[in-house]
Amino acid sequence: MDHSQKIARRQWNQPGKGELESRREETFIDDIIQKDHLERQVLSSLEGVETAFDGGAGCGRFSILLAKRGVRVTHFDISRPMLEKARELAAEAGVLDRMEFVEGALEDLSAYGDGQFDLVLSFDAPVSYTWPNQEKVIGELARICKKRLLLSVTSRLGALPYLANPLQKNPFILDEHSPDPQVQWLLKNAGQLAEGFRFDRDGAEKLLQEGVMGGRAEIEEYEKGGAPWCITYAFLPGELKGILERLGFRDIRMAGPGAYARTLPREILVKLMNDPQQKRDFLDFCYVYDQDPFVLGMGKDNLFAAGEKG
Repeated sequence: MDHSQKIARRQWNQPGKGELESRREETFIDDIIQKDHLERQVLSSLEGVETAFDGGAGCGRFSILLAKRGVRVTHFDISRPMLEKARELAAEAGVLDRMEFVEGALEDLSAYGDGQFDLVLSFDAPVSYTWPNQEKVIGELARICKKRLLLSVTSRLGALPYLANPLQKNPFILDEHSPDPQVQWLLKNAGQLAEGFRFDRDGAEKLLQEGVMGGRAEIEEYEKGGAPWCITYAFLPGELKGILERLGFRDIRMAGPGAYARTLPREILVKLMNDPQQKRDFLDFCYVYDQDPFVLGMGKDNLFAAGEKG
């Protein structure tokens, strides 16, 4: 097992991960926007779909959505806390009979046959956390896919502004009084993070050229017993599209969920999220805007791509 898989396993198996991840749309506005975009993409991809594989399915945000629509879903994740939370939520939704829960890493999909699933999806960047095996993993997801593949991976152009903004998550806090520990940590440390910030030109240029976030420091932290963030590979739009084309996918569509929203201040975003009609209108517009080829690389966190097999 390489370090990327070991680090990912420890990161996502921390106590409480399942509960915290299941509440992200109650906590952060960028998660609301991203999940809304991905849900629309999923619901527009169900023609002829009876079986689905959700790789890195987390707490079941999309696997349960599919099961509610009668699809038989394999919910696959590296995190036991998330699998447990997903099973709990699936029971509440009454769809356990249409779901199989499997603990595993995307680096090994050998248990599944060629074209076994009509629809294969992997959202919120688990593919990016498999570096240096990210292309191999996409190939394996393509292999088990019969009709349609939907991916969201870390966006290189979207991630680069993070290196110049240690407060990048703060504008998307929905409720400053949230008990979520990440929210309270961000608010408490905002001044210190801004005061201590220095732009790392070499680091930005390296990420732009190579696409790898993390490396030796994360491995050292892991070896000391810590749970560092995963070593992450960030894709360029043309790169991801080219991989899918080489794997035989056609009619490829792409998007950068959150590209429009990241241009707005928190005060406006919070106002929009708290007004049901404005929220609906705003999300409708974001869905269109974020698919424009000139902005898709600047999605808040992820780069989305979908294609038809064969």
